[in-house]
Amino acid sequence: MSMKSVDIKQVYRNAIDFLGQSMKHAGFRSAVIALSGGVDSSVSVVLSVRAIGKNNVYPLLLPYGNLNFQGVSDAQLVIKTLGIPPAHVRDINIQPLVDPITALDPDLPAGRQVDRLRRGNTMARVRMILLYDLAKKNNALVVGTENKTEHLLGYYTRFGDEASDIEPLRNLYKTDVRRLAQALGLPQTIITKAPTAGLWDGQTDEGEFGFTYEEADRVLALIVDEKKSIDEVIAKGYDRSTVEKVVKRMNDNDFKHRLPFVPS
Repeated sequence: MSMKSVDIKQVYRNAIDFLGQSMKHAGFRSAVIALSGGVDSSVSVVLSVRAIGKNNVYPLLLPYGNLNFQGVSDAQLVIKTLGIPPAHVRDINIQPLVDPITALDPDLPAGRQVDRLRRGNTMARVRMILLYDLAKKNNALVVGTENKTEHLLGYYTRFGDEASDIEPLRNLYKTDVRRLAQALGLPQTIITKAPTAGLWDGQTDEGEFGFTYEEADRVLALIVDEKKSIDEVIAKGYDRSTVEKVVKRMNDNDFKHRLPFVPS
């Protein structure tokens, strides 16, 4: 039970051409990108450097206090390895910006915080404010980091990590992004560590899903790309519970792809 294989060398060439041509067509020469230290943002920044040069890329590290310290360390390693000028790198602790916003709810008892999901959404949106401000400062476009799996599952914050000007990975499932990361020579620690949005201690993508990215990708490839029914997928030997979880999450978040609603 495996997905159709993709030609990683061709994927790489297409991504480089896409980034370069998109920048040129829009009339921009520089890119800003939020680096979390995860595999997606790491691949996006490598592709950006290969497409437009290290002197035209501006990475932004946006930790919330000491949360996801390892991610910041991994991001710094990628930046150093690529030789991006230190003057192009900004590291901003977003906690002093996020906490006053999450404390504004008048219905919260004194000393209480909003729930972690609301705070996570605020973190994602504050990061995007800073990212677009840096883009404006440097006359640059925002390079996104969203893969096809996240997009189909609706695993993003609207107007937060979903916001971007260019999405070089949107056509690649998570497993293909990992294969591309291998081909690009990214550190194994980045490729193999548990994916996390870094929104609270112990948070992982797959922990929230209840299934792995590998499982999701196989199911999504059959359901979305090959137009198979749930029963047809299960008949191929896939676990019914997993298939139903993947499809449910995709269907529950489908509204995100159709917003804003407008008059016909």
